[in-house]
Amino acid sequence: MPEVVADLGLCQGYANCINVAPDVFDLNDDDQVMLLRAAFEPADQPRMEDAVHGCPVSALSIADE
Repeated sequence: MPEVVADLGLCQGYANCINVAPDVFDLNDDDQVMLLRAAFEPADQPRMEDAVHGCPVSALSIADE
């Protein structure tokens, strides 16, 4: 199952990912992305790709398990 991967070193808290998938992403107390769940169903692939591509600092990626 594919997974979303977050690089906290790159995240600057823009929260574009939350706008796309609030059930997957949130911000922690340091305003960095927090994954509510990493794995996602193949049907969610387009939405996860939108979140990844919407990150202005490329802090998100998709990895296949």
